[in-house]
Amino acid sequence: MFVNNKIVSYATLLSFSKNIFLAIGCSEKEAAKAAEVLVSADLRGVDSHGVARLTGYVRLWEAKRINCKPDVRVVHETPSTAVVDGDAGLGLVVAPQAMQVAIDKAKNVGTGWVSVKNSNHYGIAGYHAMMALQHDMIGIAMTNASPLVAPTFSLERLLGTNPIAVAIPAGDQPAFVADFATTTAANGKLEILQRKGDAAPTGWIQDAGGAQSLDPHALKAGGALLPLGGDRDHGSHKGYCLGAIVDIFSAVLSGANYGPWVPPFVSFLPVSADPVGEGIGHFFGAMRIDAFRPASDFKHHMDNWISRFKSAPSIDGSNGVVIPGDPEREMSVQRRETGIPLLKPVFEDLMALGEKLDVPFESN
Repeated sequence: MFVNNKIVSYATLLSFSKNIFLAIGCSEKEAAKAAEVLVSADLRGVDSHGVARLTGYVRLWEAKRINCKPDVRVVHETPSTAVVDGDAGLGLVVAPQAMQVAIDKAKNVGTGWVSVKNSNHYGIAGYHAMMALQHDMIGIAMTNASPLVAPTFSLERLLGTNPIAVAIPAGDQPAFVADFATTTAANGKLEILQRKGDAAPTGWIQDAGGAQSLDPHALKAGGALLPLGGDRDHGSHKGYCLGAIVDIFSAVLSGANYGPWVPPFVSFLPVSADPVGEGIGHFFGAMRIDAFRPASDFKHHMDNWISRFKSAPSIDGSNGVVIPGDPEREMSVQRRETGIPLLKPVFEDLMALGEKLDVPFESN
C-alpha cells in the first residue's frame, strides 16, 4: 500500500493503456498510438492529460460516443490545406493522422494547414505539434474543448480550455515547445486539486454568480473556468480572444461543433440535441523552415535566440529564463529513469478499470 503516490514505470503505463484501448476495440496500430499519445502527457509532467483521463475515454466509448474503428479521411483539400473527418474516432488517433496530412502537404508546397471535425479529446497539444520537428518544420496544434470557460464579463460557459501548442526546431539547443491552455488553468488541474483536497488559486475559477472562487468543485455548482489572465484588470480579455481564435480555427473552419455546442468530455453530461457541427474540432499547421530560409541558418539563429534568453540575469539570482519546453523535456528524462508518480485515486481508478475490462496491470 502507499500513502500519496504510486510510482509506475513508463513501460507499464504504456502497455496497460494500449491493452485498455485494445479491449474497447481499437486495432493494434491505433491502440499503440493512442497509448503513446496519452502517456506522453504523464511522461512530460502534464498529469492532467495522461492516464488520469483513461477511464474518461472508456466511458465515452461505453456511451457510444467514440468509434474505435474510424475511417479517418480527407473530405476537402487544396495543395496546402485540408479538412479531415475523424469519424468520431479517439482524438488520440485522429489528431496524429491529421497532423501527418499537414506535414505531407508542407513537404510538397512549403506549408500545410489542416482543420478537423468529428473528433474527440486529443490529449496534449504538444505531442502533435512536436511531430513536425523531425522534418525541420514548425508545428502548430490547437483544439476546442468542452464549454467550461466564461468569456470576460460573462456568467455563461461558452468556450473550452482551447490549448495552443507551437514546436520550433533548433540546432544544438533543444526545441522550443510552447504548449498552454488559453485559460488560467486547464480543467484537469482542477481535477488534481479535487483529488488532493486542495483549494484553487485565485484567478482560476468563478462561482455561479461570477465572483472569484477558491473551490475546485465550483464548476459542479454552476461556476466557470476563467480565461488566461483571470479578470479584466489582468488581461482576461486577451485569454478570451485566444480561446475564441482556437474555437474558430478548429471548428467554425472545419464544420465541428463550436462554443457551447462542443460535446462534453465527461460521458454523464448530455450532448447538445441541436448541434451546429460534428464532434470536436482541431487545427494543425506545419511550416517547412526552408520555405523561408535555409534550415541550417534558422536553427543557428534559434540556438542564438535560446542562448541569449537563457543568459538573462534572473530576479532572485537563482534561476534564469525558462525556455518553453525545457521543464517538460527534463521531466521526461527523469520519469523515464525513475517512473511516473500516480496519485492514489488515479492508481485505484486504473486498477478498477483493468478489473472491469479484464486487463491486468503488470509492472515492468
